[in-house]
Amino acid sequence: MRRSFTWVVAAVVVVGGAFGVWKLYQMRLEAAAARTVREALHAELRTVTLSNCTLKRYGGPNDGGYLMCENLLPGVESAYSYGIETEDNWGCTVSRQFNVPIHQYDCFTDHRPTCDGGRFVFHDECVGPKAETIDGQPFDTIPSQISRNGDAGKRLLLKIDVEGAEWDSFQATPDDVFERIDQVALEFHGTDEARFLEVVRRMKRTFHLVNLHVNNFSCSPDAAPMAGFAYQALWVNKRLGILDPSGPSPAVSSPLNAPDNAAAPECPDQSAE
Repeated sequence: MRRSFTWVVAAVVVVGGAFGVWKLYQMRLEAAAARTVREALHAELRTVTLSNCTLKRYGGPNDGGYLMCENLLPGVESAYSYGIETEDNWGCTVSRQFNVPIHQYDCFTDHRPTCDGGRFVFHDECVGPKAETIDGQPFDTIPSQISRNGDAGKRLLLKIDVEGAEWDSFQATPDDVFERIDQVALEFHGTDEARFLEVVRRMKRTFHLVNLHVNNFSCSPDAAPMAGFAYQALWVNKRLGILDPSGPSPAVSSPLNAPDNAAAPECPDQSAE
């Protein structure tokens, strides 16, 4: 009886050890796959130089500020600001300068920002890949929200910072809607999934990637060769932006970029690691 028990224990140890080795092997495979995706994403997120873009910072001096081509904004008829929390300095500046309504979307805040001299239209709704209710909160797609506001066919501007929901939201946005958006200022969240690559490659069919800046709240060596897991990007529609064939790619980083966390340095470059 005692010998049988010893054999059982030995078998459990062997099986458990084998499972541990297999689990470690799986983890290494997953880490290698994630690294491959990050390297491909880093290569795709290569900025270009435009010959007709004058950059200006809209929004806050640090977190909440986004660079856009100011001289390419006239003619925009309506703007969309996704992810509000307690302020929308980006929307206020845009609305006052170009006299356009800012359709704000956020279903997770009761705060309603105000803007002297600007026009805010707040929608207690979030953005996602389909119309649905999650934990009592309403979600809908970018195309549906644009259509409901009577903006189909108009020239649009979009800012989006929705903590990762941007990927599925963009996947559900058809090319003809992207074509109507003059500029997209956004913050991407995440680096390791193949669908991120799909979204970026698809956006590059319609837009030039003009500026890229890593949020220094997200700096991490685990994101290499990216500097961090969250990064702001400026996309300019190819029907507006004129590529400078002699300009550098990646484009020279604009001095208007600023650390989101003003008390910390920018993320170190990890592209050579």
